[in-house]
Amino acid sequence: MMSPIPVTSTIFLDSDEISEEFIQSSGPGGQNVNKVATAVRLRFNVIGSTSLPEEIKGRLARLAGKRMNAQGELVIEARQYRTQEQNRQAAQERPVHLIRAAAEHPKRRQKTHPTLASKQRRLKKKKQRSELKRLRSSIPED
Repeated sequence: MMSPIPVTSTIFLDSDEISEEFIQSSGPGGQNVNKVATAVRLRFNVIGSTSLPEEIKGRLARLAGKRMNAQGELVIEARQYRTQEQNRQAAQERPVHLIRAAAEHPKRRQKTHPTLASKQRRLKKKKQRSELKRLRSSIPED
């Protein structure tokens, strides 16, 4: 069992909830690219996680988008580096950043009303447009 992964001062991920598999990577690697599995596919079961509160799970699902599969797993692939260890570090940092973003409470929208001046400007523009269209119309002959 590995140590818990700190996300925020109150949220820690249990490292047992994260699984990693190493896969062959395309891209840089020279002759090793077809022999060594340097890319990392990290899976974190968001729905089944006991480390995250329900409200954060919902926000995380929205933030993750296509990285979340139908089973509620966050799937992250890291393949930008040539070594397994660098890709592993990069893969482990990504869910932490996503969860930190999901942990921030969204700002509530403050309802506002249009100012009197903006209402008057809008009505003035409507009258100008109306007048322009009225002048374009054909004039009936007497």
